[in-house]
Amino acid sequence: MLNKPSRTLLATAIMSSLGASNYVYAEQSAQTEVEEIVVQGYRNSLLKAKDLKRNAVGAQDSIVAEDIADFPDLNLADSLQRVPGIAITREGGEGRQISLRGLGPNFTQVQLNGMEALGTSSSAMDSRGSVSRSRAFDFNIFASELFQRVDVKKSFSAEMDEGGIGGTVGLHTAKPFDFDGFNTAISGQLGDNSQTDDVSPRFAALISDTWDDKFGALFSIAYSKRDVNEQGYNTYRWRKKNASGSDISELSDELQDKINNEEVSFSRGSRYSLFENQQERLGTTLALQYRPSNNLEFSFDALYGELNNDRSEYHLQNRGSSSTAIGCTGPAYNNEQICSKLTALEINENNDAIYSVFENAAIHSESRSQYADTQISQFVLNSDWQITEDLNMTALVGRSQTKFNTGSVKVYLETFGDETIDYRKDAYYGENTYGFDPTDSSLFRYHEIDISEEEITNTFDSIKLDFNYTLNNTSNIKFGVSNKKFESENGETKSDNVNRSDWENGVLDDTVDPSLTFTNTAHNKQQWVSVDVLGTLASMNIDPNLDNPDFTDNVQEKTFGAYLQYEAEWELGSGYLMGNAGVRHYDTKTNAVGLINGEVVDVENTYSGLLPAINLVWDSNNSLVLRASYGENLTRPSLGALVPTGVVQNDATSTNGLSISSGNPNLKPYESVNFDFSVEYYFENIGYAAVSYFHKSIDNFIITETYDIPYSQTGYPLSFLGDVDENGNPQTSNTVFTVIQPQNLDESDISGWELAFQRDLDFLPAPFNNLGVIANYTFADGEALYRNVGNSGIDQYKSFPGLSEHSGNFTVYYDSDSWGARVAAAYRSDYIASVQAGNGDEDENGFHASTYIDASAFYQVNEKLKLTIEASNLTNEREEQYSDSNDRLYNTTVNGRTVYLGASYRF
Repeated sequence: MLNKPSRTLLATAIMSSLGASNYVYAEQSAQTEVEEIVVQGYRNSLLKAKDLKRNAVGAQDSIVAEDIADFPDLNLADSLQRVPGIAITREGGEGRQISLRGLGPNFTQVQLNGMEALGTSSSAMDSRGSVSRSRAFDFNIFASELFQRVDVKKSFSAEMDEGGIGGTVGLHTAKPFDFDGFNTAISGQLGDNSQTDDVSPRFAALISDTWDDKFGALFSIAYSKRDVNEQGYNTYRWRKKNASGSDISELSDELQDKINNEEVSFSRGSRYSLFENQQERLGTTLALQYRPSNNLEFSFDALYGELNNDRSEYHLQNRGSSSTAIGCTGPAYNNEQICSKLTALEINENNDAIYSVFENAAIHSESRSQYADTQISQFVLNSDWQITEDLNMTALVGRSQTKFNTGSVKVYLETFGDETIDYRKDAYYGENTYGFDPTDSSLFRYHEIDISEEEITNTFDSIKLDFNYTLNNTSNIKFGVSNKKFESENGETKSDNVNRSDWENGVLDDTVDPSLTFTNTAHNKQQWVSVDVLGTLASMNIDPNLDNPDFTDNVQEKTFGAYLQYEAEWELGSGYLMGNAGVRHYDTKTNAVGLINGEVVDVENTYSGLLPAINLVWDSNNSLVLRASYGENLTRPSLGALVPTGVVQNDATSTNGLSISSGNPNLKPYESVNFDFSVEYYFENIGYAAVSYFHKSIDNFIITETYDIPYSQTGYPLSFLGDVDENGNPQTSNTVFTVIQPQNLDESDISGWELAFQRDLDFLPAPFNNLGVIANYTFADGEALYRNVGNSGIDQYKSFPGLSEHSGNFTVYYDSDSWGARVAAAYRSDYIASVQAGNGDEDENGFHASTYIDASAFYQVNEKLKLTIEASNLTNEREEQYSDSNDRLYNTTVNGRTVYLGASYRF
């Protein structure tokens, strides 16, 4: 091999001792004297990450643990948001999913200890997607203490698994050979949140040992428990309404005309909301390594994790016509509908009702009990065999499985009373006032009970063989094959409107039992009556546990892969040029099973292709590094889009008329052509500055399409047809149906810039020489053409879901041997969550910009004991979701500030 600059000693040290708490590097003077410098803590992790980045051939960023079982943030997603190009979504005050270089969570592939994995959890809020059948990985499943390193690979090479157009995130747990001899570390923390009364414990421990450099064993465990109080004000979006039976005679003639012409948008729900959660997280890892000789090594990695959510949810909301305060309720009690009266109204320039006064409005108290539990397990067996001096083989066999179970029970109470809804002071936090006491249970009656259960199981089985053949001192060839099977199953059962008709008809007494109610005081703005959900069901002899579903959706993917990659390095100018070039072949067979109108539909599909890739990096042997990459990649469609389950609506008088709504098992994957270029300058010790440009051309973009075709072209049996069409003619194979289905349509482009800077300020006089800064900024721009936006019949260009045009991070740290502290800010601009086709309520919805500020500090009592404090969301940032490009309120919540005090001890 060519002689490398002295910094490659760092690369060797990094890869051989990533788990070490101290990092040693050497500076070579002109007289060949070597000065050994020991770096610890946060600076230690930055130094390792910097050199992993510099020594990579493709575009890569890494995060490395500061110490044994000590990752830089409490949550993996919170750590990842510090990486240039990454922005995160949040759930209950912690990171959940990531977007990478402007592409949403579906476009990032996540690998756990070398094999693909899919972690599924949920949100308590429908506005955040609730339960999603996507390929997005939920990082809040894991405690960060379980991981030793995270790699974010932004460019593609042939040896990598295809699947991540945005990039690939590699999660690596610790291994015994990462450390020397016997090591044990434990840590404990107690936390407090400004909106809860609990004390939240966190605990982590790791024990590792090696014997004669031949066998090693490591076990780690992490446990946490916390209470969550996320509260705010939200809507079910907004809708243009006529009077719908309400008396509007006291309004001006102009306002009456606007309402009768359905020009005024009223907020739906208009509710105070409280989301509480008792969350427990458990994770364990086991790693075994056996090295019978210098040429052969075996390793076994096992991981198990649980995320258990015990949620309570409470709302005080409108349930008139279309869940607004206007109109009449239905179905009627005793054949008499109850209608509200609108006595005052103010609208803005968009004809949104920003101030309204109602008499006799329908108001509901909703109480919900929900569990949402995730279990993830993985078992991976690896081997590394140096067969000859020139030929190396590695092998992997593994299985990863995620099981997600959720069950929900909702109890609704109903009353009628005067109400004022006011958005004039704060367009994103309405103020409701009531002409009655909403804490008085005697004013309410039982209305309905809804019960649901759902289970999702995702399983990966993988086998890989990789070979590396050395051609000469400067080049080698890699080749390999893989076989991967992925299966996703989803079963759901529901029982809605339990007891509703009997309460309405007087068969059952709808008087609320006051012993099963309480005054909800946990919301900062409003108090109201809520119920003990499970106690209410028990008093009515209603079993909240439903029977297993009669049918489960199923998607299977089997993929065979093979690749060939050439790697070489050459002297070029004052430095050297490294690179790889190769091609990857993939062949995927899918089988999707769903239910259409009660009949099982089974659809098979196949697709295959070649993915070329080339990566080059020139290192000046001094400080300057130039990097360029070209590659083609793909991302497979979301699981929910592939399942053929749906409905053929053959009743011409229904809301959507003659229509078909279903998934599309014949979808092709997204395909992309990617280009990256970067200029990087590395400072002498810790730090670098980098400018990167990226461009992705994406084909087969998937959007929901609404179109009309003759029934004969749908592929569904004639038995699904009804009697007559909208003109009274018999339905035949030539009858036109409206199809609402995801389709592969247009090409789209996304491009952007990343700026990154990291620097120790060691040129300052003591003690300020221990200061450092980290800053990065990402600009991303990309659009797609969406069909029939907002049910307007018009196609529009809008940005990619999850794309924030601007995102960035800024961290200031102080790090010395005895103590250290840092403050970090993470910003992302507003972004679209989804574009609505065929939905007249909105053309899009998304999130406003946000800035989260966190801080942490430590004090090193001695070599073994360290005290810590960590604080997150110091400004109690509001999460604001908007509805429609007119920027109406969808959902606003706050979740409080969190502070953890802790200690860690190394034996």
